[in-house]
Amino acid sequence: MALSYFPNAARVGSPQPLVESSHKHLNEGVQEAYVEHKNSRLLQALDATKSILGDLRKFNKDNWVVRYPQLREQPAEPSSSSRRKSMRRSLSFPDDPSFEAEVIVSPAKAGLTRSVTLATITDKEEDPAAEAEEDGDRLVSPAEASDFHVFRLDLKLGAHGSSSSPAALVAQLEKSSIANLLDDRILNAVGHLDKLRSRIEDTSSKVLVTGDLNAGKSTFVNALLGREVMPVDQQPCTTAFCEVHDAAENDGKEELHILKEGVTYSAHDENTFTRADLSDLDAIVSENENDSQVLKVYLRDPRDPQASLLSNGIVDISLIDAPGLNRDNTHTTRVFARQEEIDVVVFVVSAENHFTLSAKEFLMNASHEKAYLFIVVNKYEQIRDKAKCRRLVLEQIKQLSPRTYEDAEDLVHFVDSQHALHEPTDSFNNLESSLRSFVLVKRSKSKLAPASTYLTKLLSDVDLLVGANAIVAQTELDRAQNDLQRVRPVLEKMKNGRELLEESLESVEDLGATRTRMRTKELLTDAVERVGQGKLGVDDAAVSLPSYPGLLGIWDYVREVRRALLSSLDAAVKLAENEARAVTSEAVNKIAQLGDEHLPEGVERSRRVFMPEAMFSVRTDKKGNRKSRRASGTVVAGGIYGLGIGLAQRPDMLDTTFFDLFDVHHQFWMHFGEAEAEESKDMAVSTLGYASVGLGALTMVGGKTLGARGLLEGIVRIWDLLENETARKWAAPVLGAVTIGLATYFVLELPSTVPRTVGRRIKATLAKESEESGEEGSFVGAHAARVSRETRKVLRLASWDLKERFRAAMDEHGREVHGAEEMERRAQKALEWFREVERRAGDVRESVVSVGAA
Repeated sequence: MALSYFPNAARVGSPQPLVESSHKHLNEGVQEAYVEHKNSRLLQALDATKSILGDLRKFNKDNWVVRYPQLREQPAEPSSSSRRKSMRRSLSFPDDPSFEAEVIVSPAKAGLTRSVTLATITDKEEDPAAEAEEDGDRLVSPAEASDFHVFRLDLKLGAHGSSSSPAALVAQLEKSSIANLLDDRILNAVGHLDKLRSRIEDTSSKVLVTGDLNAGKSTFVNALLGREVMPVDQQPCTTAFCEVHDAAENDGKEELHILKEGVTYSAHDENTFTRADLSDLDAIVSENENDSQVLKVYLRDPRDPQASLLSNGIVDISLIDAPGLNRDNTHTTRVFARQEEIDVVVFVVSAENHFTLSAKEFLMNASHEKAYLFIVVNKYEQIRDKAKCRRLVLEQIKQLSPRTYEDAEDLVHFVDSQHALHEPTDSFNNLESSLRSFVLVKRSKSKLAPASTYLTKLLSDVDLLVGANAIVAQTELDRAQNDLQRVRPVLEKMKNGRELLEESLESVEDLGATRTRMRTKELLTDAVERVGQGKLGVDDAAVSLPSYPGLLGIWDYVREVRRALLSSLDAAVKLAENEARAVTSEAVNKIAQLGDEHLPEGVERSRRVFMPEAMFSVRTDKKGNRKSRRASGTVVAGGIYGLGIGLAQRPDMLDTTFFDLFDVHHQFWMHFGEAEAEESKDMAVSTLGYASVGLGALTMVGGKTLGARGLLEGIVRIWDLLENETARKWAAPVLGAVTIGLATYFVLELPSTVPRTVGRRIKATLAKESEESGEEGSFVGAHAARVSRETRKVLRLASWDLKERFRAAMDEHGREVHGAEEMERRAQKALEWFREVERRAGDVRESVVSVGAA
């Protein structure tokens, strides 16, 4: 609720002066209603701005890390001369040196509306009327439009991308760290808005009189009061803040109140201050060593209310005589802080020294909030070249406070306070009239303008902040949408093709294992059949049947024949393994082709290199011993699985017997058995058959053929047989037949019969093992299963690798899609939020501008 700005109007006995009628000023009654109306609108603008800042802090904390932008000036283009208000800038962020975009910053005039748009967006043609606007209509210069006023962070960065600048150090800060620094600035702005609200609602006006040391501040205050109250000396004597109030605020008593620290001052509570006489002010000020000491001085001004600033009958006024700026850093800092609570700043500068560095710094800082400053150039009468002094001072003011320079006639005064204290002068009277008008009649400038100026600059910072972040949000939104357009179809394709890929891999695996199994069975079955016929299992140059050495080497011949036939079976196994390697290589290549078909671009292909020669290898331990891969006795590579022994190395298979020479059982069933009828069709009847029957009895004697012991035992038995007369009668024919059969066998049939006999024996042995162990334990079945298993293992490993890569790629694309969707949602929400904040700030700005323009 708006409060009355005229509390003295209700005091009994307080006169109600009239302000001179003029087309430049309103009368007091109209002025009161006028200021109250503007005050109400400004309070609403303050509340709305505070709400925006609160929402900005909450959004920064919960939804989006608000980025702090930096704008660097770009070289002007020829075409830009037609648009003076559009400035090209390079937008970057200290927490992300990789981001840089060219933008257009377009400042407006009084409202400080700053739009930040990408330079790639086609510029709209400006209104010709806008082209005619002067830069002086703005509250800030075009150079200031690309920087912050309230939210400025002193990160001290060098040029963007410069390796020698401290930017590399700042870039190491997390985005949240800089966002926290920005949040602190926003929080400070919220606190300052609260102070502004208190100042606007306060019915009094505070006038701060400050300046450099020995500029004559205390003398100027005494001249305004019309009496010597403030202590004056050639040495700096003001070490405390002396606030001069109308004695009417202290029940009409003139006295000095020394405020106590840590308590809230009240003129009616003596526990908050120490009472003293005005005569003690000089001693108290000169002996004071407390930099933060505040003194309340209550005075009666006997002058007419129309001439008095304190007893004006309209508004409670307090004059604050502050310590000099350049006395030391502590005093300067305290004055800087104090000016934020001040409605009007009266800056006293010596005409002899002009503006020092401390003065310039103070005025630059004060101009951020107060567009208008009241400047008093003291000791002016002592200057010989007054025109030069006036010109130099005004040029400095133009740079420090442009708005003050524009109203220099009312706000800048060249006086001599010491002379005016003893004798009124026209220049000082004009100063008093202007100051009274500025404080009392033009309160919209003196009291409300600082708040309006601060709001416009604060809202301008909000424009720049949300504009830059809207560009970031739009950039991330575009990137997220592009990522979704790129990744989402790939993910959908992978989802749809996953089942097909798995089925294809399973088919390749089954087909490869089946082909190798069937081919191994075919090769080994054919090899066994060939061996059973006395032939080598496979045609291999490394394996051949031995030559017949003659009768005396018949036994070694049989052994070598057996070894050769067994070696041919081992060679058949190796042939089956080689063909399995070829089939496996083909299947592995097929799996690689499936990977190229189903894996998306950018996914690393398998680095595994298939080495066919590594298949069917026997692993060894660290000591070089062969390691058994399984505990079973499955035959591998022609031998026992894990032992690496082929048939040609098995002692039980190499053992040679009498039956390798004379297969009596086979000959008997061939001639007398029905079961061997089919086989007899392929066998020609020869003398060997009869010799075999005749020699059948020799199997009872045992031992090796033609051995000494067997020969002697045979002779003894034959001798016993010949003692029988009947036997003697048949002996001659039988012996003749035997002799003829043996001679024929050893000369003609034995070299070609031994391989068939040994082959039949080997085949029979393998068949017997098959009956005992079953199909999977047989020579053919075991090898077929082993080769098929090895092939399946290789293909399964290749398939598993492809499946894992496919799964990892699909998971990665899924995460990428999810992240892009989340970023799209966040960026869209942020973009809409920033646009809404921009709209809200625009509404508040219009209200503030209307207050200033009214």
